[in-house]
Amino acid sequence: MKAENENFFERVYEVVRLIPYGRVTSYGAIAKTLGAARSARMVGWAMNAAHGKDDVPAHRVVNRVGMLTGKHHFDGTHLMQQLLESEGVKVKNNQVLDFEKLFWQPEIQL
Repeated sequence: MKAENENFFERVYEVVRLIPYGRVTSYGAIAKTLGAARSARMVGWAMNAAHGKDDVPAHRVVNRVGMLTGKHHFDGTHLMQQLLESEGVKVKNNQVLDFEKLFWQPEIQL
């Protein structure tokens, strides 16, 4: 089972690496793209396990309404928000502003 999870995680990372600078996507959109629509939580686990992988922009993955639900997995109090803001993504009260405009739909755009 562990090898199966690692393979899924690597597939998640492949998609996350393609998220354009200044854009965001959701755990569920990634899961759906990978043919595992009910596995958004597994995508979240993959994002949590991505620490130390500098080539995986985990900060660009938010929940289905644009909330920074994974922020507590980043070092520092507001690192996830700071990383997004450094790319021009505005965040207020842990929510991506203009979420619909900035949302990257991997299933359609890949």
